[in-house]
Amino acid sequence: MYENAILKLDAAKRFQRKVYELTRPPAEGAKPDTDRIIDAALVSGAPGNFVRVVDQINGAYERGWYDACAVMLRRLLEMLIFEAYVANDMKNKIKGQNGRFLRLTGLIRMACSESRWALDDNGAVLRELSAIGNWSAHKRRFVANRDDIDKHVSALRIVVQELIFLAKLK
Repeated sequence: MYENAILKLDAAKRFQRKVYELTRPPAEGAKPDTDRIIDAALVSGAPGNFVRVVDQINGAYERGWYDACAVMLRRLLEMLIFEAYVANDMKNKIKGQNGRFLRLTGLIRMACSESRWALDDNGAVLRELSAIGNWSAHKRRFVANRDDIDKHVSALRIVVQELIFLAKLK
């Protein structure tokens, strides 16, 4: 009887492992159902890390995970600004006195001051999205909501498109 119970327990564990394997999300991440925040067409043809970050932004938003969405938006902006400097052979401009690369706040300040890029009109949205992403990641009592993201969607599309162009990803 004891051996029979052990066999049933082993079978149950094997079944649970099989269900777990079959229901896990794909190793490379799942595709979102919608492009509500950033149109995937903006990053089609860009390196895979940009496509995956945009997928995570859109997927987090459609699931109501607004803190995750805000943090990933912050990450995308940081990646795009950095790549814009690299693509334009200006990487040294975004290094601090200690020789390390600037954080997003400094990157935004530098990018908005590049007169030939004319990003200064987008400075406010860049700073606000950076702040929301920072708060979502680091403030214990802040929880992002849908409106924190929604109020920036149209301006975000424009700034992302400009940064993709400046980064020569398209």
